[in-house]
Amino acid sequence: MDYSIGEFSKLIGISAFTLRYYEKEELIATKRKKNGRRVYSEDDINWIEFIKRLKDTGMPIKEINKYAKLRAMGKSTMNERMDMLIKHRFVLKEEIEKLQEHLIKLDGKIDFYKDEIDKEENN
Repeated sequence: MDYSIGEFSKLIGISAFTLRYYEKEELIATKRKKNGRRVYSEDDINWIEFIKRLKDTGMPIKEINKYAKLRAMGKSTMNERMDMLIKHRFVLKEEIEKLQEHLIKLDGKIDFYKDEIDKEENN
């Protein structure tokens, strides 16, 4: 099934402006009808969802762009794309560890306040 930019935008939860930006940044290669209107397919849904996931995990647009260009080259770039994802996973795991440390410290401070408040209420 083919979708107009408006339909596709609603379907995937990204504004038409963002889709045009992704096209301008060459993250997506939008097909066009004879009249010049953009048209999106089911395959585009998976690709856009993956782009969104990479963005949500903190991958810079520049890196996503590099990945998109490699993807467009086909299977011969699979090793390079995998390497990019492995490196990004490493960065993401480091960030998760930092956040986990922050959470532990925050929980400790919350426990401190709970104890202090309990002491005050029991006096």
